[in-house]
Amino acid sequence: MTLTAVRPTARPELLTLLGGTPLARVTTDLPGPHPGFWAKLEGLAAGGMKARAAVSMLLGARARGELPPGATVVESTSGTLGIGLAFAGQALGHPVVLVGDSELEPSTRQLLHAHGVRLELVDRPAPLGGWQAARLDRVRELTALLPGAYWPDQYNNPDNTAGYASLAAELIARLDHLDVLVCSVGTGGHSAGIIGPLRRHWPALRLIGVDATGSAIFGRPARPRVMRGLGSSIHPRNVAYDAFDEVHWVGPAEAVDSCRRLALGSFVSGGWSTGAAARVAAWAARVSPGAVVATVFPDGPHRYLGTVYDDDFTEAHGLDPATAATHPVRIPHPHAAETTGWMRCDHVRDPLKAPPHPEGNP
Repeated sequence: MTLTAVRPTARPELLTLLGGTPLARVTTDLPGPHPGFWAKLEGLAAGGMKARAAVSMLLGARARGELPPGATVVESTSGTLGIGLAFAGQALGHPVVLVGDSELEPSTRQLLHAHGVRLELVDRPAPLGGWQAARLDRVRELTALLPGAYWPDQYNNPDNTAGYASLAAELIARLDHLDVLVCSVGTGGHSAGIIGPLRRHWPALRLIGVDATGSAIFGRPARPRVMRGLGSSIHPRNVAYDAFDEVHWVGPAEAVDSCRRLALGSFVSGGWSTGAAARVAAWAARVSPGAVVATVFPDGPHRYLGTVYDDDFTEAHGLDPATAATHPVRIPHPHAAETTGWMRCDHVRDPLKAPPHPEGNP
């Protein structure tokens, strides 16, 4: 492939489209009745939720002199950040080269190409770290090959988290009170970026993280995952482990069931992260009557028409919404059981800083 990408003309006026997303009240059964929760609809903004992080990372790099005007940006993506970087590249005038993998949805590939991104796909997962590690290996190679190229390193870049200060401010402006915040976790950026400002405003706010089954973020062993963009095979340094009160691991069947229920009952829906976060937010509202619960829907449904909303795909992967768990199983610590379905744990810590508990002992 041609490694370089066409340098776009900077369109700073696009930055006025960043954020400012609606806050919707969701009362659809997920899967049963609940009192309702608030959902920030980030999929309705240009570039989706991660456009906030992408713009923040590029502006931060420019301010430090790490990203010269017109220089190429190279990054790994499973889809969502790629769309955000395409937006940031157009707004700020930077070519964008992305590394995906062969499981990247065709619709996402087409959308990235339409936005002027150069996309390279790795064709096999790494022995350790899977697709994620394979993509990052190729990013390092491309960064070395392209003179002056900049790698934002979304998983470990503090500017990622800083980009969500505006999201926190928008929630504070719209809500009189908040008791529980539910955040999906991939890079760890938006949960780390908004919990500090929100807790300064509401000190007793509880934070629930939503991870994917098969993800290594919260101390479970990495396994192959159907869901894209939720969870990780590595341990991003942006994850604010000390901020979480509990974590839920949600399976793909639960996410599919929730997405389809949202689409039918609330009209607003999204992809894997949205379905998983919505299910946990509904649970939190159900078990804490009277609590004000909010979550973030990172993107909309359109990139998932061939997966979450496709009966052939879900049948091929054994994802029958009728078999989705209706409530989480509580485990005392992350190593107590293999997380193959919806589970929750209120013992959260950085798996790289503390030795694991002996099996069966919290």
